[in-house]
Amino acid sequence: MIEKVNPSHPDKLADRIAGAITDLAYQKSENPKVAVEVLMGHGLCHIINETSEHFSHYEIEMIVRRITREKLVVDYSEYRQDPHLSDNQKLRIRCGDNGIFRGVPVTEEQRELSRIARHIYEVFPTDGKYILDISQKRLVICQSNASSDALVELLHDEYPDFQTDINPLGFWTGGLNTDSGATNRKLGSDMGD
Repeated sequence: MIEKVNPSHPDKLADRIAGAITDLAYQKSENPKVAVEVLMGHGLCHIINETSEHFSHYEIEMIVRRITREKLVVDYSEYRQDPHLSDNQKLRIRCGDNGIFRGVPVTEEQRELSRIARHIYEVFPTDGKYILDISQKRLVICQSNASSDALVELLHDEYPDFQTDINPLGFWTGGLNTDSGATNRKLGSDMGD
């Protein structure tokens, strides 16, 4: 079983902000050190960044605004990386607070759920979360700002043998004012395994 959120889900927005801050660090330096955490929701965005690069509050606010398309109060704290950890990482990449991630090939189930999520998001570009369990032939769709009837119509031909639960809690609006989001850890990594 795998769960996936779409680009408008608060967790994904937080991941995207962390990734954008990391991208900006690479524009400032060839080999930056960045460990950034983002927690946001209900009009606020808290960011803690342990970094070798300096970011202005304005740069961070513009990233948050571009990604969320909302004017959130940004609480940004920046710290230099721990000197011992920084020395440890100077000559070569080692495990530590900068994260070492190994690529993992996606499974057929992950690929299929990504396809479903993209298809739904093209029609309903708002907060959504999806769960697929191929072994149990079960699909759960939680899509904001979409009626269950519209989602059934969108998916009815593709999964006739699946138990499909669509918006099991009923209609909902989603977004940063009904939920909060956080990075997974460190560089906003998005890994299925």
